[in-house]
Amino acid sequence: MLSLLIRRTVLHSRQRLRLIHSEIKDIKNEPVLEFRRGSPELAALQKALKDLQGKTEEIPCMVGGEEVWTKDVRYQVSPYDHSQKVAKYCYADKELINKAINAAVSVRRDWDLKPLRDRAEIFLKAADLISGPRRAEVLAKTMIGQAKTIVQAEIDAAAELIDFLRFNAKYALDLQNDQPISCHPSTNKMVYRGLEGFVAAVSPFNFTAIGGNLAGAPALMGGVVLWKPSDTAILSGYAVYQILLEAGLPPNVIQFVPADGPVFGDTVTSSEHLAGINFTGSVQTFKRLWKQVSENLDQYRTFPRLAGECGGKNFHFVHKSADVNSVVNATIRSVFEYGGQKCSACSRMYVPDSLWPQIKEQLIEEVKKIKVGNPVEDLSTFFSAVIDEKAFGRIRKWLQHAHSSPNLSILTGGKCDDTVGYFVEPTIIETKDPKDPIMEEEIFGPVLTVYVYPGNKYEEILHLIDATSPYGLTGAVFAQDKGVINEATRLLRNAAGNFYINDKSTGAVVAQQPFGGSRASGTNDKPGGPHYILRWTSPQAIKETHVPLTEWKYPYMS
Repeated sequence: MLSLLIRRTVLHSRQRLRLIHSEIKDIKNEPVLEFRRGSPELAALQKALKDLQGKTEEIPCMVGGEEVWTKDVRYQVSPYDHSQKVAKYCYADKELINKAINAAVSVRRDWDLKPLRDRAEIFLKAADLISGPRRAEVLAKTMIGQAKTIVQAEIDAAAELIDFLRFNAKYALDLQNDQPISCHPSTNKMVYRGLEGFVAAVSPFNFTAIGGNLAGAPALMGGVVLWKPSDTAILSGYAVYQILLEAGLPPNVIQFVPADGPVFGDTVTSSEHLAGINFTGSVQTFKRLWKQVSENLDQYRTFPRLAGECGGKNFHFVHKSADVNSVVNATIRSVFEYGGQKCSACSRMYVPDSLWPQIKEQLIEEVKKIKVGNPVEDLSTFFSAVIDEKAFGRIRKWLQHAHSSPNLSILTGGKCDDTVGYFVEPTIIETKDPKDPIMEEEIFGPVLTVYVYPGNKYEEILHLIDATSPYGLTGAVFAQDKGVINEATRLLRNAAGNFYINDKSTGAVVAQQPFGGSRASGTNDKPGGPHYILRWTSPQAIKETHVPLTEWKYPYMS
């Protein structure tokens, strides 16, 4: 009788979880809107862009549920017109960051004890707000603040961000629904607790969605977060933060704290309450944070979780059996969409000598058709300015290197101008040396370098690709020969965390291609997949025995 009662209790509990979970089990990827002329979505976006024209939004630090201004006031400018100040904000100092830590930690226990289904509902509501009434606003702020075209803003600040919010909720409920087995006379369950302490989320400029995910995923799982957005994505980041609050997120769960990078890093890594760092940015910054954590291990209450995505030197490998048109079109999109400022963008290409004349001719011809300009005023713009003066200066040095090096020949482009905005021409370079620094180091701009190899030595080139760069993020192989595809997949097994066959190296979709790489590219935790949320929970296994233990001796001892 007791055994039957136990089974019924377990069954009822699991049925209840399944009922809650069934409400979102059929979640699909958010449709990408086309913004055709005359469409309602284009009209709404154009209105939102017009409303922002000439305005500078004031964005405070948000600490303890209150707006806070410091004396260190800054401005975010539009990359394609750096005379246009789109946001006024301030840096949090060490004292304010510590106040934010205390505010977050003060609500951690209550937030963690809130049922997962209730937390999930908040993020699902935020997704619905972005999908519906707030879509145009978030897209417009991403476009003017980060110089994205309509389609690049749509696939990022709408589709990908919505997918992160919805699928993370689904994966969390899936996880809770999948409980351990129970055997008479005991029942077992797994509780997914938030991390004990706070998570520092450090987000980049190039994807609005990444900011929402870096801060949102740990919060969904019951954690509290200090979110440091990129200086060049303050406008869109604050919009996402406000939407989370509107959806019902308690103010202290996520603290919004723009700050100087080293000051933020020094402060959070010095806190005994640090439970994790969720990071996207440069290798140098992530290494610095990692070293600081290791130096402070003795003072932490727990071992901090470190998750980082640090970019790549992504490749397109072309075999002589490849479809030339596919190679050309996929490469143009991978290299030049958003000005090469995607972590996954192709920047090095390996082409067999037999196909190079045809590919070279088509690439140059098509690249000359690319329009670079103001994405708000001209919808035919393919990409706009790079993000800021620092990025412009870095890319300009690479172009100067290409102009001066005897190993490099500029086939098209190679010029840049920062008079009005930070504009760089789409550039293709041919190299005689496959180990030139331009083939090894990340540029993060609209620059492609091509190495032409003897077609009968493709195996050597595959080994070369694997050994050339310290990164391991994305890569693509173009071939119709199945044997070559299989060989390339085997030899490049560790060269890319996201590996594409006859497709461009960019464009990972949440729940379809979870994203991330290893080596210098990061910790490969695969946001966008079911594994990712496990990084932000500290599971607890609970066993309850329903029959008293009446004897300490085992039967064979009698």
